[in-house]
Amino acid sequence: MQQIFEIMRRETMRFTIILLTLLLASCGSYSLPSSLTSDSAYKMDIRQGNLVTTEMRNTIKPGMSRAQVRYALGTPMIMDVFHANRWDYVYRLEQGRKLLNQQRLTLYFEGDTLVRIDDSGLTDKQAAGAKE
Repeated sequence: MQQIFEIMRRETMRFTIILLTLLLASCGSYSLPSSLTSDSAYKMDIRQGNLVTTEMRNTIKPGMSRAQVRYALGTPMIMDVFHANRWDYVYRLEQGRKLLNQQRLTLYFEGDTLVRIDDSGLTDKQAAGAKE
């Protein structure tokens, strides 16, 4: 009989501890620090692609070879297998969650010779400098 009372006492004690733990846990509240929930958390700058400066853009002219263009601007970001006569220089800069700069320069070739330059994807500031 004593064993039964001992088992009941342990089970009652276990139940009491669990109940108190649940009650205490429900009284408190937990929230994430504001630095983790707001937009103030650090997000690194993301630069993708080839930045083409005004000086670089001014060095290329129709009639140049592919090798000369590659020397002036670097290897293009996109060399499409289906459009082998076209090179795309694409650049994006995101700071935080904002897109600060996006540009696209497209070059068209016939054989090994540059025939057309589409710089309409350059930003207004850069396009103005390139057309001067």
